Amino acid sequence: MNTKRWVALIAAVVLLVFSIGLNAIMALFKTDFLSSFDAMLPMSGAVVVNESVLEPGDWEKRIALLSVNGTIQDLGAGNAWTQVEYDHQTFMQQLDIILMDESVQAVVLAVNSPGGGVIESAAIHEKLLEIKKERQIPIYVSMGSMAASGGYYIAAPSDKIFALKETITGSIGVIMQGINYSELAEKLGVKFETIKSGPHKDMFGGSRETSAEERAMLQEMIDEMYEEFVDIVEAGRGMSEADVKKVADGRILGGSQALKAGLVDEIGTLEDTIAAIRTDYNLEDAELFEYAREGDSFAALFGMKVGSMFGPSVEERFLTRILTTHNAPRAMYLYGDF
Repeated sequence: MNTKRWVALIAAVVLLVFSIGLNAIMALFKTDFLSSFDAMLPMSGAVVVNESVLEPGDWEKRIALLSVNGTIQDLGAGNAWTQVEYDHQTFMQQLDIILMDESVQAVVLAVNSPGGGVIESAAIHEKLLEIKKERQIPIYVSMGSMAASGGYYIAAPSDKIFALKETITGSIGVIMQGINYSELAEKLGVKFETIKSGPHKDMFGGSRETSAEERAMLQEMIDEMYEEFVDIVEAGRGMSEADVKKVADGRILGGSQALKAGLVDEIGTLEDTIAAIRTDYNLEDAELFEYAREGDSFAALFGMKVGSMFGPSVEERFLTRILTTHNAPRAMYLYGDF
């Protein structure tokens, strides 16, 4: 290791120690320790969850502001060196805490997502339904720039949905994509030697054409998931199947179009959503809080910089991803590129 790297390493260690101390001091002022302690009691082995108070008020009746930002996929937890845009397990943990925390009297869910995995979207949907059933508290959704496909799927069971005029939403449907690289492989002289237990074991794998029979199998599976999506919207929005299917052909809609179609209730901002839930449920003096994200801390931000300084190059990371990632096609409630 050359002198430049040694200097950078020493500087990194000093700054990291400083940032940890700074975060500890800031946490003393930002964390609602009593709520954090109470929240973790019902959950055996749960980690301490920090809370940031956004609007002070009555701490015995509180409004939780939750956020789903990015593609809804379970990619594991991030850390100081590798950040994830959306942490599925952490978000599910937050929902579990709300299920147990009786001080939470309402939930505002801010959604800014193109959707994502069928399994992950369904898990969030089921947990929101459980909260509504067990806690009997309102859930309002505020849509950001995008709340499409799976982003709409998780919004559907809420009591009221707000969208911006510029929000891209809708995209109700299911998609599965794969890459057929068999012709390219043939041009390059690459031959696939496959030993399989059945004729369809390598279906939609990219190394050969998909047969008509296999396409029919996959279409049946996608159609079943699509009907489930439609049922979710019907139940959540109180719409008929016919009305849902008028716009459930995969099309995207702006906020105003979604309002006319019955997919959202009002045009408004996140602030409008919070104000509405306060007024509608007599929560004008309730505390508004959100769960603190470690990824927002200086230490985590610094960790990203250090990781890029000492980690592998862009080319190395790209090659590693190609060689180690298993890109099997999967069904997605997703608008846009995989």
